[in-house]
Amino acid sequence: GKVNPVMAEVINQVAFQVIGNDHTICLASEAGQLELNVMEPVLVFNLIQSISIMNNGFRVFREYCIEGITANEELLKQYVEKSVGIITAVNPHIGYEAASRIAREAIETGKSVRELCLEHGVLTEEELDIILDPFEMTHPEIAGASLLKNKKM
Repeated sequence: GKVNPVMAEVINQVAFQVIGNDHTICLASEAGQLELNVMEPVLVFNLIQSISIMNNGFRVFREYCIEGITANEELLKQYVEKSVGIITAVNPHIGYEAASRIAREAIETGKSVRELCLEHGVLTEEELDIILDPFEMTHPEIAGASLLKNKKM
């Protein structure tokens, strides 16, 4: 059946109210002539309201939306494997031209980057296991950098 995105919409509403409150706070801050802070009540009210609705919004979002969500790891792994975008991880190891050819062929044939790298003999299964490891690809350096260092030696 249909599932309504009510909790995500609540967070949007909270965000819109907080943005409005922030603008009010900015205007109130600018309007405090002679350092008398006559706008302090509206400033404090909007600040406290923002903190309160964010607290409540985040709590109900966590309780009714986030808790209990589990990743379908097998399906996500398939998505990563089938994505042509992972060619960017392979590029430093095989060069731009070979990576471009493989990416184009992956799009045209529906084959995975891994399959095509093996078919063309540009990388071994072991090298691809290292380079295309999701944790390796999200590390803040070249995926499989150790392989490049070993090749230089």
